[in-house]
Amino acid sequence: MRIRLCLAALSLAGGAGLATLSAPSATATTTTAATNAAAACTDVEVVSARGTFEPGTLGFIVGDPVFSALKKKVTGKSLSSYAVDYPANLSLTSAAQGNRDLVNHVQSQAAACPNQRFVLVGYSQGANVVDNSIGISSAGAVVGSPIVATLPAAVEPKVAAVLLFGNPIRALGKSVTGTYQSRTLDICAKGDPVCERGGGDTGAHLSYRDNADEAATFAAGRL
Repeated sequence: MRIRLCLAALSLAGGAGLATLSAPSATATTTTAATNAAAACTDVEVVSARGTFEPGTLGFIVGDPVFSALKKKVTGKSLSSYAVDYPANLSLTSAAQGNRDLVNHVQSQAAACPNQRFVLVGYSQGANVVDNSIGISSAGAVVGSPIVATLPAAVEPKVAAVLLFGNPIRALGKSVTGTYQSRTLDICAKGDPVCERGGGDTGAHLSYRDNADEAATFAAGRL
């Protein structure tokens, strides 16, 4: 299958690039069997927020390869996945919609499956979604938004790992701090203009498939 990757410039504050992806045989809509209603209980659920216009079930560049790598590393546990249901477009409310959907879904799952643990994955705009959901505002970042919902304290211990890629808040000099800091792997490729202030290598923002194994190893070690 031929996949065409292109980069659309998005100029904000210090200036940054935004990954825009299209695929002849894939769409940028969320495709997942799960909904906000609780799905079947597994030991671990990978909740993935894709990047802007990113094709793939969980995300062609990050979510899909990370989930595949994690399945190989985690033995003796059942895994499932959920693709955050949000537009992943350039609208001002896109990240906020993802923020609300992620929190609603994880709360539903946690209530229905008390022993289930979660790995949260976010790429580019999807990292904004995850940031907001764990209480770190992405307002002011590329395709960011104010926080509209956060995971409650009762759910927090169930989140085993947070995996972030091309996280736009880093271009603002921010990062994940506090409760989730020790459980977070936040990868910014050198020169990625979305997460590195002054970065000029637009191709770096499309390189995160190369980090799937590293991220899966990090998460597996916390499950």
